[in-house]
Amino acid sequence: MPQSEWFQNWFNSPYYHQLYQYRDQEEATRFMLRLLDFLKPAPASKMIDIACGEGRHAITLANQGYEVVGVDLATASIQKAKQHSLPNLNFYVQDMRLPFFINYFDYAFNFFTSFGYFDALRDHQAAALQFANCLRPGGTLVIDYLNEITSRKNLVPEETQQRDGRTFYIRRYLEQGYFIKEISFLDAEGNERHYQERVAAFGLQDFEKLFNRLGMVLCRTFGDYNLQPFEPEQSPRLILIFQKQKNVG
Repeated sequence: MPQSEWFQNWFNSPYYHQLYQYRDQEEATRFMLRLLDFLKPAPASKMIDIACGEGRHAITLANQGYEVVGVDLATASIQKAKQHSLPNLNFYVQDMRLPFFINYFDYAFNFFTSFGYFDALRDHQAAALQFANCLRPGGTLVIDYLNEITSRKNLVPEETQQRDGRTFYIRRYLEQGYFIKEISFLDAEGNERHYQERVAAFGLQDFEKLFNRLGMVLCRTFGDYNLQPFEPEQSPRLILIFQKQKNVG
């Protein structure tokens, strides 16, 4: 895989975790418990957290007694996540575009806008295919994504953020169908470092188009982590719940 893909370099960097350290376990736990209360999974359901990062959500799922697998491309994140491995919780380094499990999981989760990273539509289609393939017929897929409508309206072009004495300079803009975030800062040696995030400005219809062709039917949408209804012009998030049709192999 080319080293130029932004997410491999940035997500494996310790600075990524420093910038986003406010994503704490308590926040993840509250959201997951609300989601589980809605989904009502059967005891010992098999679940996968795709692009799991350091495993916040996967840990919560495992603590509820489910059989959980977490996968992520970032080796550094998986190494940290493995510190929390349990008999019912395992982590693996995995590119979401490549096959991992077939017709195995009851539930698949993809949280915190961990999709839409790729430059080519075929790569998004490849990832969507693996999301669908890893589920058993009748299984459920949950995708937590930004709401591209409100993200456009509320885009903050420039800001600085302080984290543990380090200043991150952030610039945001929309270009050719992607939300782009440029991140600059000085490392401990005083050298300027620069990273970029690129996320496709996918909306509700884009996701339906991607997944309907794979036998995945949209069952429900929510607009925030409190599971309020999705309001296109107001909601901060787009949370989609798909079900894999039982006649799909």
